[in-house]
Amino acid sequence: MTPDSPPPVRTFRLGMVPGVNPSRWVRVWEERLRDTPLTLVPVAAADAVAALHAGTIDASLLRLPVDRDGLDVIPLYTEATVVVVPKDHLFTAADEITAADLADETLVVPADDVLGWADAPGERFAGDVATTSDAVDLVAAGHAVLVVPHSVGRLHQRRRLVTRPVTDAPGSQVGLAWVADRYDDLTEELIGIVRGRTAASSRGRGAPTEPRTPAVKGGAARTPKTGSGKAKQAPGRSGARTPKPHQAPRGKRR
Repeated sequence: MTPDSPPPVRTFRLGMVPGVNPSRWVRVWEERLRDTPLTLVPVAAADAVAALHAGTIDASLLRLPVDRDGLDVIPLYTEATVVVVPKDHLFTAADEITAADLADETLVVPADDVLGWADAPGERFAGDVATTSDAVDLVAAGHAVLVVPHSVGRLHQRRRLVTRPVTDAPGSQVGLAWVADRYDDLTEELIGIVRGRTAASSRGRGAPTEPRTPAVKGGAARTPKTGSGKAKQAPGRSGARTPKPHQAPRGKRR
C-alpha cells in the first residue's frame, strides 16, 4: 500500500446459524454504516462458538445455551417449537398440538439437533441420523416425526410436509454473542441495531454527530437583546453617560 492509498475497508463478519434470519438488522446496518460492509457467514449451530474464538467471525447469532467462557451474550428472542409431519398425518387436522399428543409417535432426533428437548415424549427412531435434512427425509417417507424450532422447520419446508405448533414444548432461544476481549465500536453498533435503538440513540460508529456551540470564556455566550432601549457602551468610556436631550449635564445648579 502506497502512502496515498486509502486505508483498507473493514468488513464486519456476522455468523448466523441455520434458521436465523437477520435481514431486517442487515438493512438497518447498511443505512447507518455505508462505509463498513456487513458480511453474513453461515455457521453450523455446533460450530458458532468455536468460530468466534477462532476469529473467523466478529459476532454471531446463535442458539442458546452455549458455553459463555470468554464470551458476552445477549438473549434476543425465543422461537416456538413445531412438529414436522407428512400431509396425510393425523396432526394436520388440528391447528396446534400438545406434547402429550407426541406420546404415540416415533420421534427422530438428528445429531445436529438444536432444540435439546431431552425428555420429549414418543419413541426414539432406531439408528443414527446425522443431519436435520436427513431427518426430514425420514419424515417425508413416513417413518417418524421431527420437532424443531419454527424457523428450522420453515427452512426445510417441502410440498409433502406440514408443521404444527407444539404449544407446551420448550422453545429455542436465539442470542447475539461476541468475544469479550474483541468488543469495539462496530460490535456496539450491532448491539444497538438488534436492540432497536434509533440512529439518534446509537452509541457506536453510526451515531450522528451534533455540531457544538463554541465555548465562551467565563460562561455561555449570550445573544444581545434587540429593542431593549439600552444603548451600547462606547469603547474606552467606562462609566460615561450620554446626556438626555434638553437636559443640562449634572453639576451645580444655578
